[in-house]
Amino acid sequence: MSLNQILLIGRAGTDPQMRYTPSGTAVTDFRLAVNNPSRGQDGEWQDNTEWFTVTAWDRQAESVNQYLSKGRRVFVEGKLSTNTFTGNDGQQRTSLEIRAFRVIFLDRPEGQGGDDFGTPATAGATGTTSNGGEPPNATEDVEELPW
Repeated sequence: MSLNQILLIGRAGTDPQMRYTPSGTAVTDFRLAVNNPSRGQDGEWQDNTEWFTVTAWDRQAESVNQYLSKGRRVFVEGKLSTNTFTGNDGQQRTSLEIRAFRVIFLDRPEGQGGDDFGTPATAGATGTTSNGGEPPNATEDVEELPW
């Protein structure tokens, strides 16, 4: 048996960038910053930030592009994927990315009021937006976090 699954909670470090494959499939990438507090040698707490590239596909990609913005907190569930490419200097390089299965928005967009603990909405939810630009809250698409 094998398992390749990663769970992350962090803040979008960039606005999402959407593009389409030649066959018309939507693909959206964004950077995710995850802070890991730890004590330094001086005993003071400091944040160590890990950066991840997250890629969403299809309807989820469109929802992430529409509703996610830099600084918003999100939960990402996906798998770790390795990409190999040739850099500008001609050297082979490897990068890691998260291929998202699920993206859940954990806070409201700025100007929407409320706090960081409002009802989460899952990217890729179906339905129309009638609540001031927030993702639709289709209850069948919203899942509680496992902790």
